[in-house]
Order: sequence, then C-alpha cells, then structure tokens
Amino acid sequence: MSPLGVGPEDGTYRNPVLDADWSDPDVVRVGDDFHLTASSFGRAPGLPLLHSRDLVNWTLIGHALAHLEPAEEFAAPRHDRGVWAPSLRHHDDRFWIFWGDPDQGVFQINAPEIGGPWTRPHLVKEGKGLIDPCPLWDEETGEAYLVHAWARSRAGVNNRLTGHRMRPDGTGLLDEGKVIVDGDRIPGWFTLEGPKLYRHDGWFWILAPAGGVGTGWQGAFRAREFFGPYEEKVVLEQKDTGVNGPHQGGWVRTPSGEDWFLHFQQRGAYGRVVHLQPMRWGADGWPVLGDEGAPVAVHRRP
Repeated sequence: MSPLGVGPEDGTYRNPVLDADWSDPDVVRVGDDFHLTASSFGRAPGLPLLHSRDLVNWTLIGHALAHLEPAEEFAAPRHDRGVWAPSLRHHDDRFWIFWGDPDQGVFQINAPEIGGPWTRPHLVKEGKGLIDPCPLWDEETGEAYLVHAWARSRAGVNNRLTGHRMRPDGTGLLDEGKVIVDGDRIPGWFTLEGPKLYRHDGWFWILAPAGGVGTGWQGAFRAREFFGPYEEKVVLEQKDTGVNGPHQGGWVRTPSGEDWFLHFQQRGAYGRVVHLQPMRWGADGWPVLGDEGAPVAVHRRP
C-alpha cells in the first residue's frame, strides 16, 4: 500500500501529516519502526494499525480488532459506542492496546508482533463511562499502573483522571482506584480526558487534553508518586495559529533521542487529522511542544 502522508523534499514536513480522520492517535516505537493506532468506534475491523519509519509518512498495514464484542451489541451501527481512544504500548516483547468502551469498560488485547495474532478482547475493568485508559509498566519497580478518564454521558461525571495499580500481566486491576487529577480543582480547566501515562526523569507524567475537542489545549501533569500529588502546566495551545484544539495524542522518542508528539485536530467534516509537533524538555523540566507551545505548520523532519 502507498504511504498515507508525504513530506517535501527540502528536509521539512508540513502538518497535518495524516490529513484524514484518525481520531485519538497513540504511537509507540519499537526499534526503528513507529506504530500508530486510533479510535475506530463502532467500525469493524477496528483498531487500525499504521507504520512509519520517519513519523511523517504512514502506511496502513492492518487492524488489530477483527470483531466488536459482544456481537449482538453491534449487530446494528453504533456510531457513539465501541472503541474509544486506545493506547498502544510495547512491553515484555508484546504489543498491547488498551481502550475504553463507554458502555462496557476497559478492554485490552495483545500480540507478539504488530501484525498479530492479536488476542480476543479481555475486560480489564467493567463499568459505565470508563474511557481513554492508558497502562504503564514501571521498569524501575516492576509495578504496573493504569489511568483512565470518564464520560459524563454514561457516568454522570467527567473532568477527572482515575489511577489504579494493575496486575503486571494486564488482566485486571489491584484496587478500586483513586482520583489522581481532579480538573474541577484547577481554575479554568474542563473536560479533562485522553490521558497518556509515562515515566521520565524520576517523575510520573500524564499528557492529557482539556477544554473540549475543538477549543481546548494540551496539558502536562507530573508527580513523584503515581497517586500524586500532581502539578499541571499547559504545554500546547492554539495561540495565534489556525490549529484549533489541539487535542490528545502521544509522545514518542526516535532512535537518535529526539522527542516528538502526535496529536489530532478536529476539522469538522474533514475529521480528526493528525499533526506532528517537535518536543523538547525545558530548563524547568517540563516538556515544550511545538514552537514554544504553539502548533507548527512546517518544521524540520525527524
């Protein structure tokens, strides 16, 4: 298949790198290969899998989810259900994808290779309104964690992130969970969602958007302990650019040590297109995305 994105020949790229509807992207690197997945909602096959060697040119190589389960729930089109905001990770020589079904709970599948075979969906936590889950295996301690957001339409609450200890094999959670970031306590923040969980420089990091899909910003949270307390900072926002949002995505590091961030922008009938932002760590230890916190239109290629 031909690449979905193409870059200029002058050593730069132009956003969006994926000018099509790839909602809620997440990305991981294994060796020299980058892999991306995105929300597929009620579509089957679901969980598209894209591959790249440069973060600019992407090729659709398959899907990780053959069927939505239970089958009777998806016998008719369900555009607001199914696979919401997946997280893609590589751990213990396996690829893992976690996602939230807002009506059923948190699921995961895994595979030895990106092309499969992928396991059948396993329900990690049952519940209404559990969305946008992201796991973390802490290589320093051997412990595993999971963070997720909430859908007000199902749970009656949102604007908060809940953290859990997770079984290292990813099959279940070890506690009832605790709200580790309460957006209602941060002045001006609303609709906090889409968390991606990382470990860096002795901190637990959560990169998560707030403020709504079409009008919000990208936030960063850090804490020395997984359950907090977390401090926050806005690290990417529209400013004087034409990139409304900019909404959730994932951080990835190249083999040469460069940091990059992929996120989506809501563009109405054009869908949720994917942008690539340069990323670096500032003198204060916080990530700096784009051009000092503003999305870039053109930039040097990775």
